[in-house]
Amino acid sequence: MKFGALQRRVKRCEQVMAVRIGETQGNWGVLSQVWRQGWSPLRIVVVGLAGGFIAGKLEVPGEVNGARWLQMVGSVSSLFASAQAAFATVVAAQAAETADDAAEQADEATGQPPPAAARPAAQPAPAPEPDSELRGPRPAEAATELSER
Repeated sequence: MKFGALQRRVKRCEQVMAVRIGETQGNWGVLSQVWRQGWSPLRIVVVGLAGGFIAGKLEVPGEVNGARWLQMVGSVSSLFASAQAAFATVVAAQAAETADDAAEQADEATGQPPPAAARPAAQPAPAPEPDSELRGPRPAEAATELSER
C-alpha cells in the first residue's frame, strides 16, 4: 500500500474515532441522567429492604455475619462514590476546555484582546525554603529515618 493511501486511511480512522467518542459521551450523559432520575426515594428503600432480606436468607451461620456484610457494602459504596467523583472530574475538565476554546474563538472572531482576568497573571516568586538544618522536620519526615539528621 502506498504512503498516501495509508495517510488517508489513518485520517479516516481518526475521524471515525472522533465521531464515536462524541456519540459515546452523548450516550453516557443520557445514561447518567436516566440513572439519576430512576433512583427515587421509594426505589432506594425497596432495594435496601430486598438486599437486606436476600443477605439474611443467604447468610451461612458462622461464615459471614452482619458486620461483614456492612463492611462489604461500605467498601462497595465508597468504590462507586470514588468512581463517580472521578467521572465528575473528567466531565468538569472537558467542560473547562470547551469553555476556554469557545472564549478563544470568540476573541479571535471579534479581534479584541482577552480581558485582564483571562490573561495569565504574573506568578509571585516562591519563598525561599529555610535551611534544612534550621527548620524542624516535616510531619511526614517525623515518622521516618529522614528526620534523623
